[in-house]
Amino acid sequence: MAERISLSAAIRSNLLTLNRTAELGDRTQERLASGLKVNSALDDASAFFAAASLNNRADDLLGLKDSIDQSISTLEAAINGIEAITQLVEQAKGLAVTAKATSDLTQRATLATQFDALLSQINGLSNDASYNGTNLISTAPDNLTVTFNEDSTSTLTVLGIDTSATGLNVGTAIASFALDVFIDIALTQVDTAIATLRTSAATLGSNSTVLQTRLNFTQGLANTLEEGSGKLTLADLNEESANALSLETRQQLGLNSLSLAAQSEQAILNLFS
Repeated sequence: MAERISLSAAIRSNLLTLNRTAELGDRTQERLASGLKVNSALDDASAFFAAASLNNRADDLLGLKDSIDQSISTLEAAINGIEAITQLVEQAKGLAVTAKATSDLTQRATLATQFDALLSQINGLSNDASYNGTNLISTAPDNLTVTFNEDSTSTLTVLGIDTSATGLNVGTAIASFALDVFIDIALTQVDTAIATLRTSAATLGSNSTVLQTRLNFTQGLANTLEEGSGKLTLADLNEESANALSLETRQQLGLNSLSLAAQSEQAILNLFS
């Protein structure tokens, strides 16, 4: 069994001081390298798990933020589609007005054909206004449900609207607009369709504003959570840099003190030589 080497109190005290200084130096270097004062539960269990909880919620909210952002794009696609359809309906109205202003049946028939062609374009446009597989204004419109919080207790549902010619209740030109009464029916239908489209655009625009507000709020809340986590775990790099310099100085002083203690014992030994 190896015999234990006895150290003097002065040397043992200096060694303990150097070991403690080395431990503090390692911790300071780790903080400087990672930027964190709490790298694991061993550093501060309470702060570590509290920060993890804040970060987890921030991650969940950022995932919802992406969904909200995509939903805004879906609404924008629908609004753009409605605006384009409104222009086509207004063109159809212009054709009907022109037809009523003439008594030439051939010209009326030509205008009626153009009127029906616009209705076909309206149908195609309504079915093309989709975003990421969701179409709020098609012949068979989708509904859009947007979730705002982690437990899905806060949501917004946007109802789709059929903006096809059939959905807007605009029929083809009756009897090629041969009689004024047939043109009047078309004018009544397109006027109602225009009013419906404007109301639908306003509703979608309002929903888009709500989503934009929730998007900004969600981003802000996620930032706040991440900042709160940082307050618990981030290191003050200026302070840690100063600590590193101080510990380096302390270590040098400790080595000098250890050397002096050893020299003191060596001087005693010299008395016996």
